[in-house]
Amino acid sequence: MAHHFNRRTALRLGAATASLPLLTSPTTAAAPGSPATTGELAGTTRLRGFPLSDVTLGRGVLADKRARMLSFARGYDENRLLQVFRANADLPTHGVEAPDGWENLDGEANGNLRGHFTGHFMTMLSQAHASTGEEVFDRKLRTMIAALHECREALNRKPAIRGTTGRFDTAVAVRRGSCLYFDAPAEAVNGLSSTTFAAWIRPAVAEPWTRIFDFGNDTETNMFLTPYGGDGLPRFAITRTGGESEERIVGSEPLPVDEWSHVAVTLAENSGALYVNGRRVGRNALMSLTPAELGTLAHCWLGRSHYDDPVYAGGYDDVNLWSTALTSEQIERLQHARAADTAVGAGDRFSYACAEQDGTVLHDGSGGGRHARYARSWGEPSHPGFLAAYPETQFILLESMTTSDYHRVWAPYYTAHKILQGVLDAYETTNDQRALELASGMCDWMHSRLSKLSDTDLQRMWSIFSSGEYGGVVEAVLRTHEHTREPEHLRLAGYFDLDSLIDACAQDRDVLDGKHANQHIPIFTGLSMLYERTGEQRYRQAAHNFWRMVVPPRMFGIGGTGEGEFFHGSGAVAELLGPETAETCCAHNMLKLTRSLFLREGDPDYAEYYERTLLNQILGSKQDKSDEDKPLTTYFIGLQPGAVRDFTPKEGTTCCEGTGLENATKYQDAAYFVSEDQSALHVNLYLPSTLRWRARGVTLEQETAFPYEEHSRLRVNGSASFELRLRVPRWAGNGFSVRVNGTRQRVSARPGEYVTLSRNWSTGDTVDVDLPFQLRAERTPDDPTVQNLMYGPVNLVARDERTDFIPLAVHGTARLSGDLSRALEPVPGEPLHFRIGDVELVPFLEGTTDAYHAYFRRQEPRIVFDSVDSGVPNRRTADGTTFLDEVWAKAPFDNKGELTSRVARISQHRRREGTFTATERERILSAVERAAYDG
Repeated sequence: MAHHFNRRTALRLGAATASLPLLTSPTTAAAPGSPATTGELAGTTRLRGFPLSDVTLGRGVLADKRARMLSFARGYDENRLLQVFRANADLPTHGVEAPDGWENLDGEANGNLRGHFTGHFMTMLSQAHASTGEEVFDRKLRTMIAALHECREALNRKPAIRGTTGRFDTAVAVRRGSCLYFDAPAEAVNGLSSTTFAAWIRPAVAEPWTRIFDFGNDTETNMFLTPYGGDGLPRFAITRTGGESEERIVGSEPLPVDEWSHVAVTLAENSGALYVNGRRVGRNALMSLTPAELGTLAHCWLGRSHYDDPVYAGGYDDVNLWSTALTSEQIERLQHARAADTAVGAGDRFSYACAEQDGTVLHDGSGGGRHARYARSWGEPSHPGFLAAYPETQFILLESMTTSDYHRVWAPYYTAHKILQGVLDAYETTNDQRALELASGMCDWMHSRLSKLSDTDLQRMWSIFSSGEYGGVVEAVLRTHEHTREPEHLRLAGYFDLDSLIDACAQDRDVLDGKHANQHIPIFTGLSMLYERTGEQRYRQAAHNFWRMVVPPRMFGIGGTGEGEFFHGSGAVAELLGPETAETCCAHNMLKLTRSLFLREGDPDYAEYYERTLLNQILGSKQDKSDEDKPLTTYFIGLQPGAVRDFTPKEGTTCCEGTGLENATKYQDAAYFVSEDQSALHVNLYLPSTLRWRARGVTLEQETAFPYEEHSRLRVNGSASFELRLRVPRWAGNGFSVRVNGTRQRVSARPGEYVTLSRNWSTGDTVDVDLPFQLRAERTPDDPTVQNLMYGPVNLVARDERTDFIPLAVHGTARLSGDLSRALEPVPGEPLHFRIGDVELVPFLEGTTDAYHAYFRRQEPRIVFDSVDSGVPNRRTADGTTFLDEVWAKAPFDNKGELTSRVARISQHRRREGTFTATERERILSAVERAAYDG
C-alpha cells in the first residue's frame, strides 16, 4: 500500500526533519548517463546547479532574445502591477491604471487571477538583476517589496473612510477594487410601508450590477438600486422570491461616470418611481411589495450586493432614507441643498451627510443613532500573513466547492504561488528582510487555513479543474522553509498532495488523459523537492515516471505538450495538431521539472529534452521585436499547417506571458552542473557563456555561435584538478570530436552519454568540441506519415501559408548515418535557412509572425537509395509505416553491408506477406547494391 503524506504524516515529518540538513543526500549513486527505469529507483546522482549570477550569457541569439525582454523590464512601470494590490488594500494607486487582461479588475472572470503577473514580474526582475547586475532591476524590486509590505499592513488595519470633493461640500469616496461598503442598521428599513431613498452618487466606472444600496436577507429577499443594470440603465428592484419575480423600475438613460447625479426611489400605495437629478425617469404603478412585506431584514447595505456582484466604487453624498414617499416637488428641492438644509428635512430613518474624512463610521444625522459602519465586504484577513490583489473570498469558497466555476474561484493558490515565488526571489536578490517577512507570512497564512481542513477536503479541492490549481506552490514553500526553518512550512508543503495522481504515477499507471496539463506538471517539481526533505520514495518515483509519460509520448517536435491546455492519450500527437497546442506554461514547467530530475538522477535524456525545448519552443515563444507595453510571448503555439504565432494573447498579462518573462531571463539556467563534491563539472548546453566556478576558483568561457555554429570552444582560466564532462548529444553525427589544447581525444562515449576529460587544468587550456548537425525526420507516434524535421537540435519549419500538409520526400538522399542533410539546399546569407525543392525551411526559434508548417506529410512514392530509383512503390503496412521507414529506423549503419542486409531481410519478409513480388524485391536489392554511399 502506498504511504500517504497526509496531514498526520506531515505533522510527524515536520517535527522529525526540523533539525535535519535541508538537502539530504542518498548514500548510493547511479553512474552519469545510466538510464533510469520506471521500476524502483536504486539511487541518485546528486548534482548542483549554478546561480544565474555565476553564468553570463555571451553574444548570440539567446542574448538577443533576452535583450528585448530586459528592455521591457526596464521600461515597464511596476506601479501598474501594484495598482490592484493597492486598490485591494484601499491605498492610493498614484493615478496609474492596471494593465489590460487578467491583471485588470475588468479582466476575464471578474479579474479573479489578478496578482499572478506581479509575481512573475518580480521573478523576472530578480533573474535580470542576477544576470546583469543592473541597478534598475534592484530598484524596481525594492519598490515592489515596499509596496506589497505596505499593502499587507493595510489589510490588517480597519479601513478608514476617504474623503473627496462633494456635490455641496465634502463627500466620501470608495476606491474601486477595495471591496468596501457601508453597513447600516437593518432596523432602519424594517416595517416600512412607504419610503424614499435619495442620495448623490458619482460612479467611478460604469460597472454592471454594482449597488447604490441593497436591503435584504439574501438573493431571494431583497430590494436594491443599481446605477447600471444589465442594459446599462439604473434599476430599482424588490422581491421576496428571487430575481425572476422582481418588481422593477428601470430608468431611461445611463448615469454619467465621474459626475455627481442625484438618484431617488419612492414607494407608496402600490406605486413606485425612480428619479434622476430631480426628474422622474421611471415609474411602476403595479407594485405590490414594500419593505414591510419583506419581513424583518438582516442587512442594510450601501454599496454591497447580496449576489456576487462587484462592490460599488465612487462617491456618496447626502444619503437619506425616509419613512414616507416624497413628492416630485420635494425631490426637486433636494437638487439645490442637503436634505437637512431644505424644507424636506433630513431622512427620519437615517441621514448621512458624508462629511467624514477618516474614521470607520458614517454618522447618522436623523437623530435615530443609526450610524453606518465602514467595512470590507469579505471581512478581515483570517491571518496577518494574507497577501493578495483580491479578497480572501476565493480561498474561502474553494474550501466548500465541488465543481469548477472560475467566475467565482479561478485558481487562488496558483496566484498565491506566483506572488510567493516573486517575493522570495526578490528577497534572495535584495536581501530586503521585508520580502522574507512577506514570504514567511504567506506560508503562515496558508498553513493556518489548510491545517484546519480534513484530508478529504484537501483531496477534493486539489482535484477541481482550474479552481484547485496551485502551480508550483510546493516548490516555493520549500524554498521559504530553507530560509525560515519553520516546521509549519514543511508541513504546509505536504498539504498539497494530490494522492490519486501521485499514487498512480508512482505505480506507473498513466492517468493523464483529460487532465489539465499545466495544473499538474508543476506538482511533480514540488514532489521532487519534497522527496529531498522527507525521503518519501513515492514522491521521487511519481516524478520520475510522470516525466516519461510526457516525454516522448506526449511531446511535440518543439518540445511542448498539451492541446487546449489538456493532456490527451499517450501517443496522440498528429491528431492534436491545431491552433491550441503546446501551451507555453507547460514547456516552462516541464523544463523546471526536467532540471530538478537531472539534479537527482543525472540522466542525459533530461539534458536532451531541455535543449530541444529551450532552443525551439522557449526561444520561439518570444517575438523578435520589443514592445513597451507587452512582453510579446505566446500562449498557445499552433502546430497545424499554416499556423501563425500570436505574441499578444488576451491583452498581455496571461499565465504564459508571465512565464515568458521568466523564460527570457534565465536561458543559461541549465547550461552547467557540478557534482556535490565539486569534483566534476557537467557541460549540458552548448551556448555562448562564461561560468564562474567560485568553489574551485575557475572560470570557464564557452565561445560559440551555437546553434548557428556546429562547434564550441571552452577556455579555462584558473588552475584546478577536476573532471570535465561534455554531453554528447543524441543528434550529433559521427563527426563528434573533442580536442584538448589542439590534441584530438579518444572519444568512447556514444551519443546520449558524456565524454569525461580528467586532468589538472590551467589557465589557457582549451577544449574544442565539434558538433556536426544531421537532418532527421521524426515520425508522430499516431501517424507515421506526419513528421517534423530536426536539424541537429533545431526544429525546422516550412515557411508557407498553405493550410494542408506539405508533402516532402527526404529518404532518397539518406546517408548510412541516417542523415538526410543532402536533401537540404542552404539559402546563401541566411544561417539555418534551407530549401527542399520549392519549400523554404527556417528555424522555429525565429520569433516571427510568418505562417509556417511544423509538420509535413511524408511522401516517398518509390523506393530510392542514394538517388538510385528502384521503380518499386514504397508501400505501407496496415499501421502506415512504409518500407523505407522500416529500413531507416535502424540507422545509423556502420557500413553499406549492414544496410544491404537489412534491406534484404525486410524485403524478404514483405515478399512473403505479399507486399512485394519476387521481381520487385530483386529491383530493390539491385538498387541498394548500386547505391554509392561513399560519403
